[in-house]
Amino acid sequence: MTEVSSLTGRLLVAAPALADPNFDRAVVLLLDHDEEGSLGVVLNRPTPVGVGDILASWAGLTGEPEVVFQGGPVSLDSALGVAVIPGDEGPLGWRRVYGAIGLVDLEAPPELLAAALGSLRIFAGYAGWGPGQLETELAEGAWYVVESEPGDVSSPRPESLWRAVLRRQRSELAMIATYPDDPSLN
Repeated sequence: MTEVSSLTGRLLVAAPALADPNFDRAVVLLLDHDEEGSLGVVLNRPTPVGVGDILASWAGLTGEPEVVFQGGPVSLDSALGVAVIPGDEGPLGWRRVYGAIGLVDLEAPPELLAAALGSLRIFAGYAGWGPGQLETELAEGAWYVVESEPGDVSSPRPESLWRAVLRRQRSELAMIATYPDDPSLN
């Protein structure tokens, strides 16, 4: 079996040619990646559903836009909380994933985390890959792997995150940010 180098904490940025409509121009934060598979959340798919409509106790702690994000096509009836906690120590109810980014236990009382939160996003569902599936997609050129920044989790303009992440790259990837939405119109 091939050894898998962990991409946990990195971003998967969908290549323009990625045909799956679930991931068209998606930016996925990988929360777990190992030989057993991968799990992440799509950072740039806000829904019209307010956080207060489904998790009222967490509503006041989320940033703009204060909506639930569609984290991916898997388990849309489940919720994940992803938060940025500045500093070395996180509060009870938060588990570090990478750097300042971690998962929030949404069953914990929000008061345990409120003072420590730098930002919080709530995701319905997640993106998942079985063993070797993501590596195959990477080899096919479906995704670009880039470093994440804590601000990616809480971007106030999620609709522009795909272009913004590509634009900040110091490589030919920066040019892909200018790729038209529909190349046939050129």
